[in-house]
Amino acid sequence: MAGLSDPFLAPALGAALSQWLGQLAALEGAAANTIEAYRRDVVRYLKFLSVHRGGAEGLAAVARTSQSDLRAWMAAERDRNLSARSLARALSAVKTFTTWAADRTGADATTVLSARGPKHRRKLPRPLSEDAAATLLDDIGSDAHDDWITARDTAIATLLYGLGLRISEALSLTGADHPLAPTLRITGKGGKTRLVPILPVAAEAVAAYVAACPFDLAPDAPLFRGARGGPVSPRLIQRAMERARLRLGLPATATPHALRHSFATHLLSAGGDLRAIQELLGHASLSTTQAYTAVDAARLMEVYEKAHPRA
Repeated sequence: MAGLSDPFLAPALGAALSQWLGQLAALEGAAANTIEAYRRDVVRYLKFLSVHRGGAEGLAAVARTSQSDLRAWMAAERDRNLSARSLARALSAVKTFTTWAADRTGADATTVLSARGPKHRRKLPRPLSEDAAATLLDDIGSDAHDDWITARDTAIATLLYGLGLRISEALSLTGADHPLAPTLRITGKGGKTRLVPILPVAAEAVAAYVAACPFDLAPDAPLFRGARGGPVSPRLIQRAMERARLRLGLPATATPHALRHSFATHLLSAGGDLRAIQELLGHASLSTTQAYTAVDAARLMEVYEKAHPRA
């Protein structure tokens, strides 16, 4: 992997880092973007230690990092204007690598593992209103030069809002997925697989696109195609959303991913079970699902009054 043969890293340490990243990918199913982020964070950390301590470090020495070393690294990261959120992610990567290193060297990694990350306020998603989501689905792609491209953008947006798919998941569908079955097996982040029920409106939108598409949609080829027949890039759909929200006067937060947030929020507002929504979204943690749903006080009081025996 790029960056592991850096002169600041001892060859054995670079090899160990490569082995750890390979294990994350092969055994734990970590996504490529996660692997790259962890690589960058840990390489920066190891470079800092080599300069801070005045020489290249071995694996056992890294696992025995002192509290003062760790504080110095975190201070250096703050000095380069790293946000609290990014620093918390970097510390998580360092802890994961240190645990792996300690298991192999017998070192005591307690100092690193007990370190607390900086507090940061997680930004809550901004779902669209139900009316805005419906209007956007009707409008997206209306400025396209060809009717089949309008049908394509409508189908993709319908999958995001109607099924709660990530844009990468919608664009990973192939010709073999059409016609859409009553349930669709989706492989999401970290290789996590889930079954998603297909709404008739989503199946109809995809069927309308397939009927209009001028390209041969082979079973092993991408279902959604660009103007020249290649696969659709996420940026293409993002730009279609940008144009639609400008026409409709929607906020800048009306992105493709906001449609997924809206799916979760609107299901919950209609009485959907939070754990069922967690399964539909493919979240490993319920707390992640809670962050995806905008629950107002009125909705909470409604649930309380219906469910509590003394309400």
